[in-house]
Amino acid sequence: MSTQTIPQVEAHKRDRLGTRYAARLRKEGQLPAVIYGHGQDPLHVAIDRHQITEIIHENHQLVELNVAGQQEPCLIKDLQWDYMGDHIIHVDLTRVDLGEEVEVAVTVELTGEPDALKEEGAILDHPVTEVTVSCRADSIPETLTHDIEGLTLETATTAGDLVLPSGVKLVTDAETVIAQIQIVQEMPEEEEAVTEGDEPEVIGKADDESDETVGDENKD
Repeated sequence: MSTQTIPQVEAHKRDRLGTRYAARLRKEGQLPAVIYGHGQDPLHVAIDRHQITEIIHENHQLVELNVAGQQEPCLIKDLQWDYMGDHIIHVDLTRVDLGEEVEVAVTVELTGEPDALKEEGAILDHPVTEVTVSCRADSIPETLTHDIEGLTLETATTAGDLVLPSGVKLVTDAETVIAQIQIVQEMPEEEEAVTEGDEPEVIGKADDESDETVGDENKD
């Protein structure tokens, strides 16, 4: 990512803090946010909810906030979601210099259709969907794409197999499994065990066979 492609975000200082005022901001289409880092005091701001949500969905991690005419390059560090996990309600950002080295988590996108997935019961296991990398703040990749067309039942894709852009170094353990194909076998249904000599219970059957004998004698 170059400096020309860093998303620009308008931010306004917040003079009032607290749950009540944060709720009012959200009703107005804004989100409360805090900027930390670089030995400066935290700066409480409000940013456009729709704009920052789109930026996050596009996997941008570096943004440039315009606060009262001053540019603040920041990393999106933490997000707070509502109780349903559907909407962002608060954003934490940290100040960065564009040329400084940072560690960030980057999403791994898999492409290709392995022939092994055509096997009966075959499924693609994708246990790790992102890896941590180290790079300059202005060179964070939005995603890492890996082709798994050649994946077989005997092989696995690991973090070390990912092709990284120039200047980007892997921090995640290279042996970490990113994707593999597994065969899931259908389990046979368990049958109820029947003990030899057991008889099914007959509803209404007399507990004492002698009662039936007495009844027959009375008929005579």
